Amino acid sequence: MKKVLSSVLLVGLLFSMAAAKSNAKKEAKAPAATAPKAQDFDGWVSDEKCGAKIDAECSKKCQAAGAKMVFVNPERAVIPVSNQETLKNFAGQHVNIKGKLENGILTVDSVKPAAK
Repeated sequence: MKKVLSSVLLVGLLFSMAAAKSNAKKEAKAPAATAPKAQDFDGWVSDEKCGAKIDAECSKKCQAAGAKMVFVNPERAVIPVSNQETLKNFAGQHVNIKGKLENGILTVDSVKPAAK
């Protein structure tokens, strides 16, 4: 009886070790997520209340009242911005942004007024 029980335990241990090794190989082969690359964006700075309605005075008032700044692209899509402080002096302005778009949120690396 002891031999049978120890044999069953040994076989179970061998199977669990083989399964763990197989799973480790699968995880090692999984491709690593790549970080988003910096891109150039052309559009306007607005606030979350005004959205795609670009109005410099309104955006400045809303910003002063605590509204978050957003980026509005030429297709009028409103894109949230992760680092708000980079846009604080550009409310209502047409801008060129260099940044990374990840999961629908823009992280601004640099911003400058668009050429007229």
